[in-house]
Amino acid sequence: MFFDKAMNSIVWIFFISNFIFHSSAYFLNGRSNHGVGEPYIPRTGYQIVLPEDQYFEQKLDHFDPTNEDTWLQRYWRNPQYYKNGGPAFLMINGEATASPKWSVTGQWVSYAKTLNAIGFSLEHRFYGRSRPKNDTSAENLVYLSSEQALADIAYFIRGVTKQYALPKDIKWIVFGGSYAGSLAAWARLKYPYLIHGAVSSSGPLLAKVDFAEYFQVVKSSLDSYNSKCSNKIAMANQKLDTLVKTDAGREQAANLFQLCGKLENNPDDISSFFAGLADNFAGVVQYNRDNRESETKSITIETLCNIMTLPVRNTSALVLYAEVNKFMLKSYNLTCLDHSYKNYIDSLKKIDYESAAEVDRQWIYQTCTEFGFYQSSSNASDIFGPHFPAEFYTKQCEQIFGKKYDEKLLNNAVYRTNTIYGELKINVGNIVFVHGSVDPWHALGITHVQDEDAPYETIFIKGTAHCADMYPSSDEDTQELKEARSKIQTILQSWLQKGKPKPKKFEVQIEYKYAPNSPFKMDPKFLYDVQERLPVD
Repeated sequence: MFFDKAMNSIVWIFFISNFIFHSSAYFLNGRSNHGVGEPYIPRTGYQIVLPEDQYFEQKLDHFDPTNEDTWLQRYWRNPQYYKNGGPAFLMINGEATASPKWSVTGQWVSYAKTLNAIGFSLEHRFYGRSRPKNDTSAENLVYLSSEQALADIAYFIRGVTKQYALPKDIKWIVFGGSYAGSLAAWARLKYPYLIHGAVSSSGPLLAKVDFAEYFQVVKSSLDSYNSKCSNKIAMANQKLDTLVKTDAGREQAANLFQLCGKLENNPDDISSFFAGLADNFAGVVQYNRDNRESETKSITIETLCNIMTLPVRNTSALVLYAEVNKFMLKSYNLTCLDHSYKNYIDSLKKIDYESAAEVDRQWIYQTCTEFGFYQSSSNASDIFGPHFPAEFYTKQCEQIFGKKYDEKLLNNAVYRTNTIYGELKINVGNIVFVHGSVDPWHALGITHVQDEDAPYETIFIKGTAHCADMYPSSDEDTQELKEARSKIQTILQSWLQKGKPKPKKFEVQIEYKYAPNSPFKMDPKFLYDVQERLPVD
């Protein structure tokens, strides 16, 4: 009886949602959210010409001088705003196929136009058409790392400076968002003699296996719109947790949520099922109100929360939760939700670049060998339930890439990453860290200056999501976002107006204590000579 009433309610609710919400959803099927989408190019009276693909010859392994293998890295160049004396801007692309659209639009291009910069956009190794090896086998992916990517950036800067006869002292500013935002900051940290400044947007700096904070921020972001929304989600997952414990309940859940097959009493499938439903909300929160070129960009927190809080009499939170899922499926022209854990793992074992998981495989390899970043349901009090803890994700490393990619390797990898990049303790000037309060990834980044003597700058934008400052401006931009972009431009101008910092003069006082009659007593004349050679104020 309840189920029949619920289905009748769904028909009515779905009609309402189609009437009110007429766009599509960012559907992630229970997997990690990452990357920056293509920038939106508004329709104008003239055609925008995209730059042609160009390729730069890179070393396969920057850290093995005996390895002479090379490959071709894709990039784009935009010289239309460059004037003599202007800087060079480099857009660093991250864990996805790069788009030439980023070479002609996006906020960084507006900065380039104002500041007379020549622009370059560089695709990340192993993503898109930048393929150091002919497939993505685990043996080949050993050359995929943030350290190799940073060295790619350094060699690229040196190479194109010479290739295009740019001034040797031209000031390079790097830009990046999400993982590429991390790379922008780390590039400035690692290669300060090449890179004059970095704009790091939504970049996580702290590697962490169990990223439980992700869904905590998702909840906070939902609460910022309507606290009833997250309460209804929690109620739905509590009911769903009861259903999946019985055969009849799992059958009911499979029908209600339009699963592609039977929901077995299999912990992995159940975890995948719960994670997929959670990501309906996580993806929308992360990219809330951005300006991507995507059919999903107008799907917002309000869109989903309005469905979850529809005042339909005798309709449970579970039915509304299922309606959100159906709305997302319809937005992507999907007829069912594939909750099969085996299907997912099998897709990620494919090593050809053209497979459906060609981007996910590479990114998951990086999470297994460098970052973690697993967006877990932390405990039973989480509104999305306890069914996808960090262990649900960490075991995938071994299942996808082989036995040696176990939990020990992962923990050591995360420790190593934090050691070489400094976690949240970066202490380098000419970096501005930009984050949005709605974006869950800000939990792993620098959002505020932690020390009044810190040389970097931070911008924390209230009400914006992942990489919002990077996209082209829009009439719908908030005042806070407009002010953030204006501040970034002011910071860039200040960096470019400054000359190279002069080395600080310093004084060293040397004092040695020796045992009486020691044969190692320092000659006073030698000490005097050392102090004479040191510059002092």
